[in-house]
Amino acid sequence: MFKNILKTPGVFRGRGIASLSALSESHQMLQKTCRDFADNELKPNAAKFDKEHLFPAKQISQMGQMGLMSIVVPEKYGGAGLDYLAYAIAVEEISRGCASAGLVMSIQNSLYFGSLLMSGSEEQIEKFVRPYILEKKIGFFALSEPGNGSDAGAASTLAIAKGDRWVLNGTKAWTTNVYESSAGIVFATTDKGLKHKGISAFIVPRDIPGLSLGKKEDKLGIRASSSCSLIFEDCEIPKENLLGQLGDGFKIAMKNLDAGRIGIASQALGIAQAALEIAVDYSNKRTSFGKPISKIQMIQQKIADMSLRVESARLLTWRAAWLKDNGMSYTKQAAMAKLAASETATFVAHQCIQVLGGMGYVTEMPAERHYRDARITEIYEGTSEIQRLVIAGCVLKEMS
Repeated sequence: MFKNILKTPGVFRGRGIASLSALSESHQMLQKTCRDFADNELKPNAAKFDKEHLFPAKQISQMGQMGLMSIVVPEKYGGAGLDYLAYAIAVEEISRGCASAGLVMSIQNSLYFGSLLMSGSEEQIEKFVRPYILEKKIGFFALSEPGNGSDAGAASTLAIAKGDRWVLNGTKAWTTNVYESSAGIVFATTDKGLKHKGISAFIVPRDIPGLSLGKKEDKLGIRASSSCSLIFEDCEIPKENLLGQLGDGFKIAMKNLDAGRIGIASQALGIAQAALEIAVDYSNKRTSFGKPISKIQMIQQKIADMSLRVESARLLTWRAAWLKDNGMSYTKQAAMAKLAASETATFVAHQCIQVLGGMGYVTEMPAERHYRDARITEIYEGTSEIQRLVIAGCVLKEMS
């Protein structure tokens, strides 16, 4: 659906950063299309998905038909072939309707497809990208482990060469989309002596013998997407399923997490925008002391602070996407965007509940769901603490 929406790649190529304050006509069209879909297909069902822990299979399939599940995949492989600014816009609008759907879209594009497009051979892309677009299959990205969530360079899952196979043993934790997936990227240590340089990446079909799934985690938020552990017990995969070169795993993970942070920042923005809209709408309708509470100065201050933070985080996110689209370094900016947007989502959702008062605390209103959904954005794909370390490291290096 979106394959021809952008006439040229990198809409802002050659323009100053200030141009990001206004979207191109094609990006505006994409934004409206995604917003209409979120309003009509996601928003009315999001509470049910959350309450019953239901994966939005129909809506994800529709998103695949629209080209959203492969929005950054080049057209030559069957994708929409759009830029990362388009990706950021789309993830935000989808997440505004259902944060879980936005997460599924983000992981599919930046982590699963992104890893394969960056490091995969043509044979691997033909096998694990093109059919996944055509058949609307889902992929996963397994990096975290029970004992090393933030320390991505300490993978205890082992991959040992055995003839023409790799044998995997170990456990991955907090992996999203696995129950609905067909294959994924798994990171394992191939040489303990080399530490992070001894980590390699592998393409692992989900139905392969020796791989079993743990129970679905009962989570605080993002309940419409599944998360579970992967247990590898003498799991054998073909030698040709090594992604990139031996020892490239840490590099592949870090580069794709940079892109993934643009997606999570956009997801957080969608949550924050939804919470802001609820607060504004409620404050205009709810009366107290004979007037709408939107006339009360303290409520106005809250709405001003909420809007300020959403707009600021959005510009940081779009700037990171613009830098990526233009082939520039964006590690620091992606970390800034993810940090700002995730903390904004928590702040805005919190303030939304304050504006609604008791109504914000009951499940009849979506405010409490946005509050629960927002919390994870400060944790996955690098905690806020990790983002601050990344930012500080980049700044110190730049100024030294």
